Amino acid sequence: MEQEEIYSKVLRAGRRTYFFDVRSTKAGDYYLTVTESKKFTNDDGSFHYKKHKIYLYKEDFTEFNAILIEMTDYIIKEKGQEVISDRHQKDYVKEEFQHEESKEKPSSDSFVDVNFDDI
Repeated sequence: MEQEEIYSKVLRAGRRTYFFDVRSTKAGDYYLTVTESKKFTNDDGSFHYKKHKIYLYKEDFTEFNAILIEMTDYIIKEKGQEVISDRHQKDYVKEEFQHEESKEKPSSDSFVDVNFDDI
């Protein structure tokens, strides 16, 4: 059973949201939970969330932090900070929305920028 929340931060990242929560054990010590929540839309328009959680205890902080820094530094060194996934490119157009005959990308005039975080 999860204990009292002491301190929390939220990182919204597109369809994913990360929750960082400091909690207290029954003995009064602190630990960290990191929860990834990802929104999925059903065919009928309704939606649901899938959540994954890790618990991080003080005795693991130093090694966990060292490995996290090492891994993130490695990724940045090898691939840079630019996101290279197709769907993250500013001119990305989902295949099903492309014109079937010419496979031309629609003009940018046919789309409206919508920020769903404001809803």
